[in-house]
Amino acid sequence: MQRNGKFALLFHGLFVIFLLAPLVVVILVAFTPNGYLSYPTTGISLRWFEAILDNPAFIRAFWNSMYLGVAAATISAIFAVPAALAIVRYQFRGRDVLVSLFLSPLMIPHVVLGVAFLSFFSRIGIYGSFSALVAAHVIIIMPYTMRLVMASVFGMDRSAEQAALSLGSSQWTVFRRITLPMILPGVAGGWVLAFTTSFDELSMTIFVASPSTTTLPVQMYNHIAHTIDPLIASVSTVLIVITVLFMVILDRLYGLDKVLIGKG
Repeated sequence: MQRNGKFALLFHGLFVIFLLAPLVVVILVAFTPNGYLSYPTTGISLRWFEAILDNPAFIRAFWNSMYLGVAAATISAIFAVPAALAIVRYQFRGRDVLVSLFLSPLMIPHVVLGVAFLSFFSRIGIYGSFSALVAAHVIIIMPYTMRLVMASVFGMDRSAEQAALSLGSSQWTVFRRITLPMILPGVAGGWVLAFTTSFDELSMTIFVASPSTTTLPVQMYNHIAHTIDPLIASVSTVLIVITVLFMVILDRLYGLDKVLIGKG
């Protein structure tokens, strides 16, 4: 087995430090007792974590983001599975156009999408509603789910499906008991990636959300627009901890390689 040289190890070490250093600084700033962003700090305090509990707007925005992410990711996965099966397995007129349509949100700036959604939802009378947010997020996260599901469908062995059909199984039974379990890593990976993208979305959501449907990124942006204090750092620290715990649990239960790259 070929080992990495000293230069490669140094490069990878510096790269990891480059990625983690901003997160470490944010976590350290969150424990400052001062009323402003400062590092290094003069002491350690939980003042700004307690401030989160005293600010119901952040808690409400967090749950809005959670509900929105789960709903949008689930709907996108439901749509992505039949779409991926049709696109990968069949040749039909307009197939390439359909693929481009599904992946087009990756190429359109989210600010442009936000303005378009604002105009459209206002005209049909659902602007600021939770259903409007879900619809908008499904559109922008659909490409992430589609790409992973399509990769799983493209790489699966169809011999088990053909054997089941030859033995008299129905199409629905084959899909439920053979096809779906075989592409499940891609579906799960697409769901996680879609949920993460939805939870983190700001530039489009800020045009569509209303005060009652404000998400956590929008709430953080509005807070920074008025004042800059360590409350933002404490909220960010909580999100970092939740993300790390989620990844550890996911790795233990399912395996990050299966979820993030669709590996079966």
